[in-house]
Amino acid sequence: MARDGYPQRIVCLTEEPTEVLYALGEQDSIVGISGFTVRPPRARREKPKVSAFTSAKIDEILKLEPDLAIGFSDIQADIARELIKAGVEVWISNHRSVDGILAYIRRLGAMVGAHEKAEAYAQRAEAHIAEIRAAAAKLPRRPKVYFEEWDEPIITGIRWVAELIQIAGGDDAFPELARESLAKQRILPNGDEVVRRAPDIILGSWCGKRFRPEKVAARPGWDTIPAVRDGELHEIKSPIILQPGPAALFDGLDAIHAVIAAWAQR
Repeated sequence: MARDGYPQRIVCLTEEPTEVLYALGEQDSIVGISGFTVRPPRARREKPKVSAFTSAKIDEILKLEPDLAIGFSDIQADIARELIKAGVEVWISNHRSVDGILAYIRRLGAMVGAHEKAEAYAQRAEAHIAEIRAAAAKLPRRPKVYFEEWDEPIITGIRWVAELIQIAGGDDAFPELARESLAKQRILPNGDEVVRRAPDIILGSWCGKRFRPEKVAARPGWDTIPAVRDGELHEIKSPIILQPGPAALFDGLDAIHAVIAAWAQR
């Protein structure tokens, strides 16, 4: 629902602003989306796709006459610069934590004049997190969880993923790397350190391609890892965990908790 004085023509350069705006009932203000958008499914049918993650069709975006473009992280700095040079207002968020995602929902809602709806939605997410945290506290044991974001090179999980693992009842195998905001700082030189840390569960979400547990299990020396020995290798679909948006707080958290709960009761 358009409001005077607020953006009326928004281009979403990543998935999370699209998901939030649809959840708030503010989808009419969206004029273009990222080609990686899968949530909600109707967005792909209704909105033109004008960007990837590291590139965008600048000319196509400008034809849409946006009054705001929303993106995420240093990776979209070049796109942002091009749009700013063309006179478009740009907001690049850079949140990396669960609290950051909640704050993002509230800020985005305020920017489009939907503060109350955003507050209610953020509170729903907070209630869901509290519910999973309480369920996790009742589990008889906590697993050590290794999360893999990419396989060649091996990249470990980003901060909000590590925090969701904790909330869901596990302990992240690489907590010191989860604090690093850049992917290149979460690259492991090889798999030896994973073997040494001996995770009970391996979760994989290879951004944009299917996780292959059999390839992971076949890595040299990995047969000694408890997760490999016990067949505890699970895929978490990347759209519900690798975007710093609502999907991670609802479906992503639920998927991680389901794996941990099944392991803990075994």
